Amino acid sequence: MWTADEIARLCYEHYGSRLPKQGKPEPNREWTLLAAVVKIQPTADQACDRPDRPVQVTKEVVSMGTGTKCIGQSKMRKSGDILNDSHAEVIARRSFQRYLLHQLHLAATLKEESIFVPGTQRGLWKLRPDLLFVFFSSHTPCGDASIIPMLEFEDQPCCPVSRDWANNPSVEASGNLEAPEDKRKCEDSDSPVTKKMRLEPRTPDGMAHHQSFGNQESGPNSPDVSSSNLTAEELATVTGMAPGGAKVVDVYRTGAKCVPGEAGDSGKPGAAYHRVGLLRVKPGRGDRTCSMSCSDKLARWNVLGCQGALLMHFLEEPIYLSAVVIGKCPYSQEAMQRALIGRCQNVSALPEGFGVQEVKLQQSDLLFEQSRCAVEAKKAENQGRLVPCGAAIGWSAVPEQPLDVTANGFPQGTTKKGIGRLQARSRISKVELFRSFQKLLSSISEDKWPDSLRYVYDLSRGRWVVGNTESHEPKGRIGAWAITGPPLVPPPDGQHCGNGAEASDVP
Repeated sequence: MWTADEIARLCYEHYGSRLPKQGKPEPNREWTLLAAVVKIQPTADQACDRPDRPVQVTKEVVSMGTGTKCIGQSKMRKSGDILNDSHAEVIARRSFQRYLLHQLHLAATLKEESIFVPGTQRGLWKLRPDLLFVFFSSHTPCGDASIIPMLEFEDQPCCPVSRDWANNPSVEASGNLEAPEDKRKCEDSDSPVTKKMRLEPRTPDGMAHHQSFGNQESGPNSPDVSSSNLTAEELATVTGMAPGGAKVVDVYRTGAKCVPGEAGDSGKPGAAYHRVGLLRVKPGRGDRTCSMSCSDKLARWNVLGCQGALLMHFLEEPIYLSAVVIGKCPYSQEAMQRALIGRCQNVSALPEGFGVQEVKLQQSDLLFEQSRCAVEAKKAENQGRLVPCGAAIGWSAVPEQPLDVTANGFPQGTTKKGIGRLQARSRISKVELFRSFQKLLSSISEDKWPDSLRYVYDLSRGRWVVGNTESHEPKGRIGAWAITGPPLVPPPDGQHCGNGAEASDVP
């Protein structure tokens, strides 16, 4: 039906032909990350009398995002007119929400061909049964999915493990193993000290090695070796040996920090540096962020869907990703499985239609030409230090103004004086997605609104609530989600909606 390389190639071609030069990395000096959502549907001329014939499909990029930055907590705004998180995966998902809003507008008001068909309940819609969506990212998502065991024959991402620490594991990483300045350089992913990562590391016998272990438990307290429930990856951490006999000497590091109040990383050199399975926030330079890691957000979308709280008012069931494809980069199938699926398995008591999805996980062999590894390989030694591109590009398959180029959370070129004006809002910011939702709602006659949007006055609570006030409190969790601030904009007359959510709630 489709392959990981076909998805990657389609996204790379779309990036080159449909996205402008504005917002792209400066050649030989900057790099960026790429993510996209691809729509897959069978071709119209599928022969029903040939069941043995391979299914032919059409593939279309419906949203795309680039970016590597997010803003600090102090720069967040209650008005929702700034993009808190501009990592490529988040830009692609928000652009996808814009595409979904447009498709819903086509179906509900213009009666044109759309990806949605009427549901069984009044005012509700559902995705056409023959469609599915694939998420592509040029690199492993930051956070838990990026914590990958590293074998002794691979280039290491940090300073070598101290022999003293190896002989005496009780020594803390913050001790005198290295000077603070050297330690900072070693853990800075942009530092020249960091060595190039091999994309296809070679084993001693010359065969290509593909990172693939189980759930690594890398913390100061080693798991019980006698336990029969240890995965191959956990066993590798305890014994220091991978299933194939190669020695595990380190892990690829993630810059994402553990959520405050939760158990943290040990910080010890080597394979015990990180604990896995934890929720993390993206790092900030001095000003801590409230943006959860992309691994955490993908895990959330795999349970709640990609549509967001506003669109869910119009949908009979959530919109899930059928597959996640990762470009050529350091990768572990087991780390992806753990980060996106495994650690959510204890979440239960969800509303009808919601659940942890067994999303398909694949990797492509195609490298993104403007990834850090690709640019670093081409760069001459005298061309200076590589830096991540400061701009982000969002693209949606919509007829009007599909592009959205931003920097520091605002449209590129926005001045301090311009902040707060309509022109200084990204088209995928919270407030603009809310405005699009309001526009959709106003174009539909009230008698065709879904029940969840019908306000009634609750005498016992003394306020306006929506007609459907049934509350669902999921059971089980994978940690404490970072709070990103107060609600965006209150409903009419400052009253609250039912279910404890604000009318403008856009996850």
